[in-house]
Amino acid sequence: MTGYARAVGHDEALSWTWEVKSVNGRTLDIRFRLPLGMDRLEVSARGLVNRYVKRGSLTASLQLSRAGAGAAWRVNRELIERFLALHEDYAGRIAPGPLRLDTLLTVRGVVEQVEESEGEEAAEERGAKIMASFETALAALAAARAAEGGQLAKSLAAQLEQIARLTSDAEALAALSPPAVAARIKEQVATLLAAEPQLSEERLAQEAALIAAKADVREELDRLKAHIVAARELLASADPVGRRLDFLCQEFNREANTLCSKAADVALTRLGLELKAVIEQLREQVQNIE
Repeated sequence: MTGYARAVGHDEALSWTWEVKSVNGRTLDIRFRLPLGMDRLEVSARGLVNRYVKRGSLTASLQLSRAGAGAAWRVNRELIERFLALHEDYAGRIAPGPLRLDTLLTVRGVVEQVEESEGEEAAEERGAKIMASFETALAALAAARAAEGGQLAKSLAAQLEQIARLTSDAEALAALSPPAVAARIKEQVATLLAAEPQLSEERLAQEAALIAAKADVREELDRLKAHIVAARELLASADPVGRRLDFLCQEFNREANTLCSKAADVALTRLGLELKAVIEQLREQVQNIE
């Protein structure tokens, strides 16, 4: 499911902003964009994500800014000297251009912000506050995803209702009634008996068994109904059910394919194809849920 959340925080020296966003994904994929020196937070942050999100591709970024006007800066003179030396070394081989100070100052690392040294206790306290803000963002993201999930649940329920209706229509077909199935089997066996050269009794029995199995689709319809019940139970669950629903969609599709392959009349074939279309729509929606 998709979602976006933002949370801010600050202390006496720093202010920070967390931005968290998620998009659909079959598994849980977490990516962090943390400022230099904040890598130590990633392990705890991943643990928090696992409490709020079970499926999807999630990106979390942290931005820091120093509070007030007390930030100190220094010029990395050693790096400037290296650039000057490179300029002299390549002047005879590459057409030289003017080396301007304002250009050098835009190179990353030439001008650096000097961080004030702080004790381990102060760093731990700040880290805890930053992580509290991150959890606030995750809770907001989970709420946004839950709201989207509520809308998806309605759509999935409607698609399951369509599958149930089509399954009932297939059951109601006159061609599936026991007398009709028996008549069709009798006709096909009679054709086998009249075949030249004549089939052996063993081969005839095998062919008759295959005809009977193919003529009866009640087993597939019973499994479709069982899958519908299981899917509705999953939708009513408060647990993450995306992967289990994904598996059920595969089972739905398997039964619909068998139904189409066994269909002996146009009406049943049409219902089987409609079932496959609705099941595919269901499968696509299931990819969006946790």
